[in-house]
Amino acid sequence: MTDSRNPIRILAPEGAAPSIMRELSRRRFLSIAAIAGSAAALAACAPSGGGSPQPQATGGDLEGNLSVYTWGDYDSPDVVSGFTSELGPKVTLDSYSSNEELIAKLVAAKGTSGYDIVVPTGVFIPQMIENGLLMKFNKDLLPNMSNMDPAYLGRAWDPSNDYSVCKAWGTTGFVYDKNVITRELTTWADFFDAAQNEASGKTSMLDDPAGTIGSYFWANDTDWNTEDPDELEAARQFLVSDIASHISAFDSYPSTAIVQGSQVLMQSWNGEARLGMQESGDLDRWQWVLPGPQTELWMDNWAIATGAPHPEAAHAFIDYSMSPESLALNLDYIGYNVGGKDMDTSGIELSEFIFFTPEQLETMHEQELNDSQTTRVEIHNEMKAAAGA
Repeated sequence: MTDSRNPIRILAPEGAAPSIMRELSRRRFLSIAAIAGSAAALAACAPSGGGSPQPQATGGDLEGNLSVYTWGDYDSPDVVSGFTSELGPKVTLDSYSSNEELIAKLVAAKGTSGYDIVVPTGVFIPQMIENGLLMKFNKDLLPNMSNMDPAYLGRAWDPSNDYSVCKAWGTTGFVYDKNVITRELTTWADFFDAAQNEASGKTSMLDDPAGTIGSYFWANDTDWNTEDPDELEAARQFLVSDIASHISAFDSYPSTAIVQGSQVLMQSWNGEARLGMQESGDLDRWQWVLPGPQTELWMDNWAIATGAPHPEAAHAFIDYSMSPESLALNLDYIGYNVGGKDMDTSGIELSEFIFFTPEQLETMHEQELNDSQTTRVEIHNEMKAAAGA
């Protein structure tokens, strides 16, 4: 990143630490998991290989396997296969659609999920640490952390990077089919208007409470972290009563829908939109929008789950992923800024999806966890029920 992009000012704004580190009670945090899904069902579908929590990695021999629970299509296949070829462990990747889904599974498993690496969004990390869901790093086994840009280290949620390190960061916008929606859309208000008109019944939104509920507040240029009951109720009424009937899917990975042309309007993270448009073979058909007046900024992080059965391999994979070669491969493949230092970004296709101007960064704001989180998950689930999706 060049200085002109000013990531430090946006990603670590002055005075951010108190709001980002704002604590939820243990009961409130665990209620997120209860609302997200049935604990019994989650435990039933957890992978095998759990057992008692394992000791911290010491730099011994790598285990033969590694299980990663992450966001969909979030690692370059060349990085994964290269790790196995060079170091040995066979990697299994499972995906989730929201932080709530991740947390629900880890809470239900109580340290026996069988997963080694998880990739939570930053603002969830303090509560995950507090509730014993994450293992502390042995940073002696992560020498490639030196390849990370200091702008993406020492985040307010984990100031010493004891439990987490930047995997990628990005934002939320939408993609639309210009063959169907022939007017220009530029704002979240435009998104909702088109969803109720040209794109009715052919619109998808993220299967993620942050993005679905956030979009209402972004459209209205108001604080999307509000705890005001009246403002949250207004969001509920609009999203459940006015918008849900027009939504055909809640899909955190709409790249497939872009390729298939099965949706007309899709809320999307920037890298997912880039991937879909690249694979569609018809860039002129699709329009990516970073909508105003506000939108989201998020950072996902490498972390190791408590009870990880393969802690040596977990450390080795995270370190391997922070090598300059792996950072470059992941940057190009996933289409998100991976936080590497002094990266060569020449030749990156659709780089405008990855690197943002200072003016664009000014519109992006991080989520805060507060006592409204349970309400937001409830609204998201009510919206899905009303949509029949």
